[in-house]
This record gives sequence, structure tokens and C-alpha cells, in this order.
Amino acid sequence: QLQFVESGGGLVQPGGSLRLSCAPSIFTLDYYAIGWFRQAPGKEREGVSRIRISDGDTYYTDSVKGRFTISRDNAKNTVYLQMNSLKPEDTAVYYCAAGNPVPDGDLLNSRRYRYWGQGTQVTVSS
Repeated sequence: QLQFVESGGGLVQPGGSLRLSCAPSIFTLDYYAIGWFRQAPGKEREGVSRIRISDGDTYYTDSVKGRFTISRDNAKNTVYLQMNSLKPEDTAVYYCAAGNPVPDGDLLNSRRYRYWGQGTQVTVSS
């Protein structure tokens, strides 16, 4: 069983930045990817980004390309999501998850992610 600790959410004005952190409390080899997902009120959960642990390969959904950056610090067993140029539509609860998406399939298929954090609220508003 894998437990995540998430942090970094908060209130930010449009155009601002936040950095989310995701750290597993228990190390496991049961997954090869860490993903960030978000869910806004009344909306379905949406995949944001994914990173491959082994080599840092990254993937982003189109709506965040050029604005968000996912990265890892293997020494700290921590994955980050740097969010720049934030927009009101980025407002959501953000979740970190670990899993094994099909390499040639949907890398942000939430059903392929087994372990989830508690979520952290990101609010982008004036």
C-alpha cells in the first residue's frame, strides 16, 4: 500500500504560480508513473500530467502545455507540478497518483492509477 503526502495548493491570482508537491511515505516498485489529476466542482476528473519515474519522461494534457511542468527529485522521492500562468479554469482539487498507464494508450487514464493522495485545493481567482 502506498500513501502520498500532497502540499502546495492555495489561492492565487490569475497569471500567478504555484508548485504542488507529491511525496510517497512508502517506497514501492509497483508503479512506473506518477500523474497529476484535477477535479473541479461539477466536473469529471481530468488528467493533467504524468512523469515516468525511471527517466523523467513527461506528458501533459493540451490545456496545460507550456504552462505546467512536472518534475521529479528521486533523491527526495518527490514529484512536483510547477504551475505558471494560472487561469481561473485551473481551479480544482489536484490529486497525485501512482500507477501504470498503458505506454501506448491513454497516459492519463485514471483507472490505471492505483494509489492516490488526499488532494490539495488550487483556487485561481481575483
